[in-house]
Amino acid sequence: MSFKIDRGLFKYDFIDHHAILCVPVDADVKEIRKRYLQIARRLHPDSRFTESDEQKQLGNEFLSKLVNPAYEKLAGDRTRTEYILILSQIGKRLLQESASLTLTTDLAKELVQSPNFEHIYKSAIAKLAQSQYDSLDQVQQVIAQISELNLVYLMRSASKTSAAPPPPAQPKVQSDTPQPSTPKNTLPEPAPAPAPAPPKEDTVVEQYVRRAQSLIDKNQFAQAKVELQDALKLEPKNSRCHSLIAMVYLRQNQLKMAKIHFENALKLNPSDEMALQWKPKIDKALGQQPSDHKVTSSANNGDKQPDKSGSGGLFGGLFGGKKK
Repeated sequence: MSFKIDRGLFKYDFIDHHAILCVPVDADVKEIRKRYLQIARRLHPDSRFTESDEQKQLGNEFLSKLVNPAYEKLAGDRTRTEYILILSQIGKRLLQESASLTLTTDLAKELVQSPNFEHIYKSAIAKLAQSQYDSLDQVQQVIAQISELNLVYLMRSASKTSAAPPPPAQPKVQSDTPQPSTPKNTLPEPAPAPAPAPPKEDTVVEQYVRRAQSLIDKNQFAQAKVELQDALKLEPKNSRCHSLIAMVYLRQNQLKMAKIHFENALKLNPSDEMALQWKPKIDKALGQQPSDHKVTSSANNGDKQPDKSGSGGLFGGLFGGKKK
């Protein structure tokens, strides 16, 4: 069975896992797990003795295709962090498009106008959770309604975050007493220093790179490679990611793969210092002449045939003969 929902955040080709579980978008792991167990008990076929086989099958499909994937996404620290970051970006987008948004429920429309939107939002979510999966034929409509509330909440939260109060106006004081004039040789007071810019929020790819760099520093190269491979799926033209994963392959003594990614890095950024430093040494170790920055084989083929140069050659001279 196909579950198609076209309201709320689902309109943006986004799976609203919070709406599926009916938890607030700022719910913590403990709250998410508690809600998941409630739904799982309700939908499990063994707990639906009084219902028809058709309803049991429908409940099992909701559990396996919607509820379980939503819990897996929101229960993991890394996946939940990335998901919340995406929600934050969606909230900012919704704020820019607020004039063109179409809402279908009275509760969502009320949430747009209410000054105490946080309280109304969480109260509504808690009330909807009580009966969300009672009538399986209405589940998708209820999820759509919850997602519409999530949409408005994200938009209002983004508006609250971006709205900075203006500085208070300084009243003008009029006096009949003449004010002393400033001596001609007196320097004016320096203007106050500008406020520092708010810290830039890391992108998802930057988070991958930061974790990978930390793992590389700890010689945990296999885990670092996974982080960088995920980053390259999002930004295949990120020269920094190519250089770092090349370094990982280099430390694992997979020289051909290292060469490929260093070449990719130089193709994207000819001044990449790490690639400029290491690629000629890899060429020499492989017994090749330095070539133009052109990829001649695929990453998948290189993974199947890792370099087996052992402790001699490049690693013997540069990493003390130890294969990491």
